[in-house]
Amino acid sequence: MAIYTDIAAEVWAERKGTVPPGVRFETKYVADVTITRVHITRDGLARRRGRYSTIDMPSFAYIDDRNEHYIGALAHEIKNYLPPKGDILVVGLGNDHITADALGPAVCGRILVTRHIPIERDERDILHLRGVSALCPGIEGKTGLSAGETVKSVVGAVRPAAVLCIDSLFTSSPEHLGCTVQITDTGLCPGGEERKRIDTELLGVPTVCMGVPTVMDAGDLCNSRHRLVVTPKEIDYIVSRAANVLSLAINKALQQELSVGELNFLTS
Repeated sequence: MAIYTDIAAEVWAERKGTVPPGVRFETKYVADVTITRVHITRDGLARRRGRYSTIDMPSFAYIDDRNEHYIGALAHEIKNYLPPKGDILVVGLGNDHITADALGPAVCGRILVTRHIPIERDERDILHLRGVSALCPGIEGKTGLSAGETVKSVVGAVRPAAVLCIDSLFTSSPEHLGCTVQITDTGLCPGGEERKRIDTELLGVPTVCMGVPTVMDAGDLCNSRHRLVVTPKEIDYIVSRAANVLSLAINKALQQELSVGELNFLTS
């Protein structure tokens, strides 16, 4: 059985020198943060055409979740994927009753939402706030609606300039478990179902997806014939602190006039 991963940088990482035509790697180091950008320029490869950024840092279980260095590095990368102007809809995907799948809703609950602030009296302009709304579509087993259907309906109503989705991810590498963020403009598949993919084609606006690997396919490591999914013992700390770092980074990318301290105060 093939080992599964959501992380594009893992697909060709172990086969140095055999990266296929149409795939470009760029690596940047900022202190203890490593940013690997993968740009796929043609179809028919192991990953969809588009951009992928992998940001590796120390484990979220142990870092200071208000560290401006990590927040700034993520905010800069997020900003590169989003349009410079216009409202943004932030979507938290996942199941908040399962810790390893609760990242999306946890991040969504800490987003500084501003769309409801009246614009006719120029409050948003005075405060230099970008319009932001947030949505947790829940899981299909409870709502009867796929996440894609729900998000598409809301996009049609609020007409954002872009959508930013957050979800828990799968990795095949222990080195990425709980200490990596991936950002991509190629969409994602909730529950791994391709037919339910949420992307620009479905929503009709630029769609950026990001997440942290919280589970790992360990069948190969354990020589198992069956899929063996594992999660770190510190998963509670990882999800809680990752949610704080990611939400602050998203808020900073969208509200650049505000400091990390101000953002933390406004969302606490």
